[in-house]
Amino acid sequence: MGILEDKSNARLFYKYLSKVYDQINSFNWNEEMRAEALSWLEFGDDPKVLDVGCGTGFGTEGLLEHADDVHGLDQSIHQMEKAFEKFGRHDRVNFYRGDAERLPFRDDAFDVVWSSGSIEYWPNPVEGLRELRRVAKPGGQVLVVGPDYPHNPVLQRVADAIMLFYDADEADQMFAEAGYEEFEHHIQQATPQSPRAITTVARVPGGDEADDADGDEADGDETNADE
Repeated sequence: MGILEDKSNARLFYKYLSKVYDQINSFNWNEEMRAEALSWLEFGDDPKVLDVGCGTGFGTEGLLEHADDVHGLDQSIHQMEKAFEKFGRHDRVNFYRGDAERLPFRDDAFDVVWSSGSIEYWPNPVEGLRELRRVAKPGGQVLVVGPDYPHNPVLQRVADAIMLFYDADEADQMFAEAGYEEFEHHIQQATPQSPRAITTVARVPGGDEADDADGDEADGDETNADE
C-alpha cells in the first residue's frame, strides 16, 4: 500500500496541495480530457449526479454542464473549501464530507456516479467501487478516472510507494470483483510527456425501470461551515 493510501496521510497531503491543486492538476487532467470523459456518459433527462472525491470541483464543474442536480463528496475539507469558492456551499452543488468506501447515500440514488482522481487514495478500491455501484441506479453509469500504471521500471517503484496505480488488467479484476458486468477502459493523456490516466466507464447491472427514490441524499449530512 502506498503512503497516500492511508486516509490520514492523504488528508494532510491535500491540506497543503489544495492551495495550488487547480494549477498543478491541469498538467495531468485538463478540460479537454474531462470533456472527452463526459462524452462517454448518458445523462438523460433531469439526471441526479454524484461526484465522489470532488476535491476542488474540477470534475463537478464539467458535470454541471450536463445536470442541475449535482452532489459532491470529499474527505478533505481543505479541498472542498476551494469548491465552495466556485459554487457556494449549498447553492449549485450539495456538498458532503465523507468517505468513498462508506458513502452516506441510499441505494439506487444517482443516475451517474463520477469519480476522477480519487481511487488512487482508497485503501480498499474494490470496496469503494462497490459503494459507487450501490448508490447508482440500475442501468446507470459509473465513471472512474485513475492513474495508469507506468511502463518505466523506475517510475513503477515510485508509483508503488506513493499510491494506487493500475493497468487495464488490474482494472478488469477490480471492477469484476466489485460486481460490474459491463465496462470499458480508455487511456487519456494531456500531453505525450504527461502521466496517463485510465478512465473506466461501467454500466450498473439492472434496467432503467428502477424507480427514483425520494430523498436520495437523506442519509448524507451536508458539510457545514465549521468543519
